[in-house]
Amino acid sequence: MTSVFKILNWLRVASNAQMRLYDADELTLARAMRLLYYVQGTHLALYGKKAFTDEIIASEKGPIVPAVQRDYQGQTAIVGELTPQDVADYQAISETSSLGQVLNAVWLAFGDLSTVELVKRTHTEKPWRQTTLGQPIAPALMAEYFTQEIVR
Repeated sequence: MTSVFKILNWLRVASNAQMRLYDADELTLARAMRLLYYVQGTHLALYGKKAFTDEIIASEKGPIVPAVQRDYQGQTAIVGELTPQDVADYQAISETSSLGQVLNAVWLAFGDLSTVELVKRTHTEKPWRQTTLGQPIAPALMAEYFTQEIVR
């Protein structure tokens, strides 16, 4: 498994590239949380194991990763200035075929959606709806849902 922060750095670098190419909006913390949820669910559906060890919690606002929430507390836009380590994390994951493929697929499918669109989407999905607020979303529930509804 890969550190959730390395995966987040992959998303930050991808967002930076998108911002430079298309004048896109910068990745927000809320949007990143939803994308991490889609990465985890997709990875579970395709490979039967988690992409990262951190739990995803069902919060009132949707799926969150508490460690990421703590580290970026008070920030909205999270790309900022990229360090050589951020870029190295991106490159390392890109070379990891299964995780790199999942990240690319999730970015292509959901990376252009706004935070509002992603919030609306995750609030209608079974894993979040069937989890008590403040509790971890069960990986088995995510795997089942993503296999049936997202990955197909």
